[in-house]
Amino acid sequence: MRKQYKREDLGKGMRGKHLAAYSKGTNLVLISPDVASVFPTTEAVNEALRSLVQVAERVARPTTRSSGRAQKRRRASQTPRRRAA
Repeated sequence: MRKQYKREDLGKGMRGKHLAAYSKGTNLVLISPDVASVFPTTEAVNEALRSLVQVAERVARPTTRSSGRAQKRRRASQTPRRRAA
């Protein structure tokens, strides 16, 4: 603190004054100690989770041409066909 400021001029601080407002906009998640030991920083956790979300979205999203044709063809090729006599 600079010399021109005096602690007694600042008044008494209030602990946790903005905690309620801060808590509303925050999702606090507790992770197990064994998982926490893998990630050195908060940024590392967020980066890993974002990567996981991207992979999950890619896997869960159907392709544009997905109409079930491949499965129908696969089933048809496995079923023996009878020839007309």
